[in-house]
Order: sequence, then C-alpha cells, then structure tokens
Amino acid sequence: MEKFSPKTQLKLYGLDHLRALAILLVLVFHYQTYFSHPLWTEWFDTIGWTGVDLFFVLSGFLISSQLFAQIKKGNSISLKTFFIKRFFRILPIYFFIVCIYFLFPFFREKEALPPLWKFLTFTQNFGLDNEHFGTFSHAWSLCVEEHFYLFLPLILIFLQSKNLFAKSYWILIALFITGILLRIYIWGIYFPSGATDSSIPSWSEHIYYPTYTRLDGLLVGVAIAALNQFAPKLWEKISKWGNQLILLSLVLLTVIYFFFAGTDYSSSVWGFSLISIAYGLLVAGAISTSSFLYNWNSRITTLIATLSYAIYLCHKSIIHIVQELLTKSGVDTNSSLTFLICMVVCVFVAWLLNLTIEKPFMKMRDKILRPKKPTANNGLYAIGARPTNIS
Repeated sequence: MEKFSPKTQLKLYGLDHLRALAILLVLVFHYQTYFSHPLWTEWFDTIGWTGVDLFFVLSGFLISSQLFAQIKKGNSISLKTFFIKRFFRILPIYFFIVCIYFLFPFFREKEALPPLWKFLTFTQNFGLDNEHFGTFSHAWSLCVEEHFYLFLPLILIFLQSKNLFAKSYWILIALFITGILLRIYIWGIYFPSGATDSSIPSWSEHIYYPTYTRLDGLLVGVAIAALNQFAPKLWEKISKWGNQLILLSLVLLTVIYFFFAGTDYSSSVWGFSLISIAYGLLVAGAISTSSFLYNWNSRITTLIATLSYAIYLCHKSIIHIVQELLTKSGVDTNSSLTFLICMVVCVFVAWLLNLTIEKPFMKMRDKILRPKKPTANNGLYAIGARPTNIS
C-alpha cells in the first residue's frame, strides 16, 4: 500500500485513518461471520464487508498517483521499477502466509483449501466456492488488486505510446459502466428469479468475487488521482470542501446501508458503484488540506495502517487459533473479552510479521532500486531513480 505525499505535507494522515477504518470493518465483519462472537458485532454484518471496497479505492488512488506523477513529469513508466516495488511490497508476506496455510492444517480457519496453483497465480477469486473451499478466502481481494497492478501500467504505457493519454478518461468511464452492465448480465443468467439466502454462495461466486465485477472502487481511486494530478485548479476548488466531502460520504453510506447493502437486484447492480463513489468522496475529503482528517495525526491509526496488510492476511487464522485455545481454557468465546483478546493478538502477530518479513524485504527493495554511485571511470549514475516516499 503506497504512501502518497503532496507538496504541502510529507505524510497524509487522512489515508492512515481510512486504512485503519477499512481493516477494522473487515476484521469485525469476518469475526461475526465466521467465529463465535458477541451480539453487538452483528451490526457489522450489513456494512463491514465494504471495508474491502474502501481498500480498493485507496489502492486505486495510491498506485495510479505514483504512475501519474511519472507521466506528469514527462517520464516513461518503468515496468521493471513498478513491478519490483509491487513484488517486494506484496508477495513475500503473502507467500509466507500461503506456506503456513498449506504446511500447518491447525492454522486453517476452515476445513478445505483451494488448490495451491490458484494462490500462486492469483486466480482464486474466479469460481471461488467459499462454502466448500473457504479457507483463506479473503485473499480474493488481493487477486483483484494484483490484476489491477498488472494491467494499469500496461494500459498507461499503451496510451502514452499512441498519444491518447489526454482522452483516457473515456476508458475510465467505459470500464466503470462495463462493470455495471456485466453485473446486470450475470444477474439475468444466474438469478432470473432473484437471489435467496440459499443462493448466496452462488451470488458470491459470480458477482462478489470476480475481478471484472469489482473494479468500481479501483476506478474511482484512479479518477481521484487523475483529478489531483492533472486538474490542479479544479482540485484546488474541490479540496476547499474537505469536511463537506466527508459528510456527504457518510450520508451516502447511510443511504446505502438501508437500501443497497443486500444481495437483491438493485444492490448487486448498483450497490458496488455507489459504495465506491461514497468511499471516493471520503478519500477525497481525507486528502483535502481543509479537512480534519488531513490534519489529525494519530499514532494509533498510523500503527494500524502500517500493519493493515499483515492483519488482513493473517486475521482469520489467528482468531481461529485464539478461540480454540480459549475454549479449552473454559473462556466464553461469545464474550466481548474474547473479541478484545483476538483483536490484540491479531495486531501483535501482524507487528511481528511486519518486523520480520515486511521491513527486511522493503529495505532489500530500496537497495535494489537505489541508483548506483558514480564510478571513477565515468562519473555517471546508472539509469533509474530511487523511489519516492512510498512503502
């Protein structure tokens, strides 16, 4: 997850708050869905799953901001540099967790794993049978992001080479509309009589998980980055309304909560788009210098944001193991105390993973991408540039 840095502030505190919010939503949603839980957590059943969509908007904004910054400077996008950054940021800890899942069955929160090749090729989200192969199912969203990381720079390079970048917003609009049309088509094929409780696994497989139906959030993030980078005068006007954008986002999310958060036709077709737009407004507000989120520095949310990827990868297995141990000790796993213990352990394990895997590989990445020092023979630096303030 990249860190985007505007000229006015080295660190965007607002995005840390949103990362923390996103992982909190996902954590509590999965907790009440898959494990013993206190009754109060069931409120998250309707809205908690949207934390993934917030992550999508954040990723779309941050990754495209990095690429747009290069284009704005008139530089060509380096696929080598881009993919090295993505590799060292995403894959080491992901492969570690995959290995743990396959080598140690007690680590699994459910009985059956999808085939290993689906995890290695990031195709798990296609045809995902969460009812029978639901172990480590939450990696589906990482598959969506990996597909985005693969195709976005390729599309941008193509547009640059054909001098079509100025009209690329039409592609953005077309892709957004295509996602809606695909959901309409898929609904007509698989749910002509509507989606019922018994058809939720099929609904998830065909509408919720596939990349081609879940690009809305990423595309909204790209649109915000484009406004920020290429329409500075318009963005300056928008950013004056930071707190109002946040309030508008909350109003729209409230409407979605009551009318577009189910598995019916309207929610399936329009819900993902509306959620993405709502979170897009929230992200726009968080990066606006006039908003309270932009100026609010919190060590707690910064820590949670830093650990959010590690928490996301390991949280189901950690909750499973902790609850198993507490059950043997006679502790009520439906209690709020158990919930608190599970959350603390998740953060602690994520901190260990960050310390032992993420940070060392990030240092290795920076060393690989660091420009070579001038030699005595030619006094020239090697081609390439050290990555800017990212993580």
